[in-house]
Parts: sequence; C-alpha cells; structure tokens
Amino acid sequence: MSTLYRTTLAMCCLASILPLGAMAADAEKPPTTAEAPPAEATRPPLLERSQEDALALERLVPKAEQQTLQAGAESFLALWKPANSSDPKGAVILVPGAGETADWPNAVGPLRRKFPDVGWHSLSVSLPDLLIDSPQARVEAKPAAAPAKDEGETAPAKDTPTDANANVAQATAADPDTAESTDAAQASEQNDPADAERIFARLDAAVAYAQQHDSRSIVLIGHGSGAYWAARYLSEKQPAQVQKLVMIAAQTPARVEHDLESLAPTLKVPTADVYYATRTGDRRAAELRLQASKRQKDSQYRQLSLIAMPGNKAAEQEQLFRRVRGWMNPQE
Repeated sequence: MSTLYRTTLAMCCLASILPLGAMAADAEKPPTTAEAPPAEATRPPLLERSQEDALALERLVPKAEQQTLQAGAESFLALWKPANSSDPKGAVILVPGAGETADWPNAVGPLRRKFPDVGWHSLSVSLPDLLIDSPQARVEAKPAAAPAKDEGETAPAKDTPTDANANVAQATAADPDTAESTDAAQASEQNDPADAERIFARLDAAVAYAQQHDSRSIVLIGHGSGAYWAARYLSEKQPAQVQKLVMIAAQTPARVEHDLESLAPTLKVPTADVYYATRTGDRRAAELRLQASKRQKDSQYRQLSLIAMPGNKAAEQEQLFRRVRGWMNPQE
C-alpha cells in the first residue's frame, strides 16, 4: 500500500507542477503586439508625354536658351533666343502642334533660329497634353437579372417582349455605339474648356515674358494644331499686346468647341494663313477658310500658298521663312 500511495502522490504532484511550468514559459515570452501591415509605396504620377519630351529637349538644347515659365500652378519649358540686333523689331512666339516640341524640326525649330538674325526675338513654347485626346473609360452596362419563373411556366421566345412596356423599353433602348459616342461628346464638352484654360495660361506667360524684353511688336506663329490654339487664344482673350497671327499648315484638333473656319476669318488682328497647295487636304481646308473670310466685312485674313519640297527640307524651310518674314515686314 505504501508503494501505491507514493506513486499516486508523485503523479498528483507532477500534474500540479506542469501548468505552472507552462505559465512560467509563457511569461518569459516577449509580449506580441499587432503590427499594421506595411503601407504600399505610392507610385509617383506618370509624366505627360509633353513633359517627357521637354525633359529630353533639355538635354539637347543649350542651357542659355532654356527658360522655365510659370502658368498658374504649372511650370513649362520655353526656348528663348534674343534678337541679334541693338534695336529689335519685336518678338515672335511659336506655338507647336500636337505631338511636337518647342524645337520641332518642321517649321518651329527653323523659324525660332532664323528670326533672331533678322532682328526678332524668338520664344518657342511647349503645350500640355490635351484632355480631349486622352482615352475615355468605357463603363459596361450590367445585364438586368431575369425574373424568377414558376415551374411549368413556358419561357418567352428570345428577344420577344412579354408586355407592352417591354416593347417600349426595347424600342427606346440606346444603341451601344450611340451611347458611347454620346459619352465621348459629353467628355469633350467638359475637357475642352479645361484644355483651353491650360493653353491660354501658357500663352499669357509667353506674352508677358516677351514684353519684359522690350518687344514693340509681338507676333504669334502657330504650326498644325498650334495654329488653332493661337487663333482661339486671340479670339477669346484678345490680348492687346499681340499685333499679328501666322498660321502654318493649320489643323483643327478633333472634338473641340470651335473650328478654324469660324475662328480665323473673324479675328481682329492681321492673319496670314500659310498652307501647302500641293497637299490636297490642306488646300481644301484653306479654300473653306477663304470662302468664310469673304463673308466677313473688313476681314484682315490673308492666305499664302507654298509648295512642299519633300526631297529638300532645307529649301522648304527657307521658303517658309521668307514668305512669313515678307508678310510680317512687307517693306523689307
């Protein structure tokens, strides 16, 4: 009995000691605290294509020609070349078209380098990407849930309305393509004023910069869709500091509020519309603008035709420069 008693007593003591050992082991462990998951690194916003182009241009153009101008909350790159004259005639402000830079090799770059040699400052600006050109997100319509049917009920034939209301709904439902074009039109109506505001702010900054350099006369020169924005700027803002406008191979951007046919002939400043007669599309668009100008009383709109020279770009750019310079300074 004594042996059984001692064995039983030992087992009881061991059973009572084990929980205390476990508690002591838990006490030795450091307290654990719930840690917040690491925050995801926020991606910096993607640069606009025009901003990437400007950064590339900064590596190619001499620093002395680079100017950072401020348009509201935005800064942008402009290229400045002072006139090589002790008595400058004024300044030309060059406005490139969509997809072009402030030193674009067609029209913009050659003109900005040539005009300082004949007594004009040149300032070439860069324009922002247009919101109206950005892709619009398409929202897919969710199909309506089918109503529950009792067992034994015969399903209606496919596309067959079950009542008169369904007939009306089916007949008046918007076609997907029509709905998509309507959404695009509404987006354009919202984005067009925002695009114009950003571009006008940059042109305001360019005009102010030119004025700081004793420019007696300021001429806007727009190329491609840049001609459209220059014309619209003069139409809506009517800055007294700008005396003339030159449009070169002018193009109206897609999905904008006004077109060049309605803008250019009604401007209050002398306007030269330079187009390439050998390009069918340019010639036809120029004919429409000329006809519109004839319907305006006292229009200051004029056209200058050029011949494209695909095999000799240097001669083509020289021809353009001479025609624009001759119109700006007829006495020379």
